[in-house]
Amino acid sequence: MIGAVVLLAAVGFGVGRWWDGASRAALVDVEVPTLSVLARKGAKAFDANCARCHGQNGAGTDRGPPLVYDTYNPGHHGDGAFVSAARFGVQQHHWRFGDMPAQPQVTDEELVAIIRYVRELQEANGIFYKPHIMQ
Repeated sequence: MIGAVVLLAAVGFGVGRWWDGASRAALVDVEVPTLSVLARKGAKAFDANCARCHGQNGAGTDRGPPLVYDTYNPGHHGDGAFVSAARFGVQQHHWRFGDMPAQPQVTDEELVAIIRYVRELQEANGIFYKPHIMQ
C-alpha cells in the first residue's frame, strides 16, 4: 500500500524515475557534478547521516523525499530550513513519508558541508532559487 501511494505521488509530482520501494532505490534521476572541496566533505557526511532516507545523492527513497527536487529550491526551503530540520526535526508537509526526526549527531561543520553538497547537486540538476509565493 505504501509503495502504491509513493508511486502515485511520484507520478503526480512528475518525478523522473521510480523503482520498487522495497529496494530503497532513487525516486529521481540526479546528475552529479564535479563538486567543490566543501561539497565533497558534505557528500561524505550526507552518506553517513542522510542517505538512508533521502537516498544516494539526495535522490529520495521510500523512506524520505528527494532533496534534488524543485520543492527544495533555496527560495522555498532556504539553508535555514535544512538547519532547522536537522536540529529539531520537521513535521510531514510536502510528502507522505512521515515526520523527520532531529539529527543531533550531525555537527555544525558537517551540516554546512551537507547543505553545500545538496545545493551543488540541485544547481547541476537545474534547480535554482525561485521566490516562494504562498497560495
